[in-house]
Amino acid sequence: MSMKQYALAGLFTLMAAPAMAAECSVVVESTDQMQFNTKEIVVSKACSAVEVELKHVGQIPKAAMGHNIVIAKAEDAAGVIADSMAVGVDKDYVKADDARILAHSALIGGGESTKFSIDPAKLEKDGAYEFFCTFPGHAAMMKGVVKVTD
Repeated sequence: MSMKQYALAGLFTLMAAPAMAAECSVVVESTDQMQFNTKEIVVSKACSAVEVELKHVGQIPKAAMGHNIVIAKAEDAAGVIADSMAVGVDKDYVKADDARILAHSALIGGGESTKFSIDPAKLEKDGAYEFFCTFPGHAAMMKGVVKVTD
């Protein structure tokens, strides 16, 4: 193989590698306007865990404009949201030991970030899952779907 062929083979490998590798981390941004920057989180079954980083790119403190991410089955979302809002800011608006919650972040305010992991083994490939913010009133605008892939 000539040097040119080696170089081309190496370039092809570098270009193809990202497409073949499972994405095992994702960054979701939240704002003071009650928005996530995405409506979809992809969880690959090829990952042992998917790390989600939530960044609050706004400036308002968490007591007034806090955000979190909670993941649950779509059919459980409304109940999780209602029960979580009742527990308060000190508990991150996440009801402790709620079996319907598959994963969640801490509640953060402007300029803060937090990370949490999703165990893909807990999710069925054909299941319907959602993510949302449980700060009171936010879930109406701050929500999306969790897509499970191979």
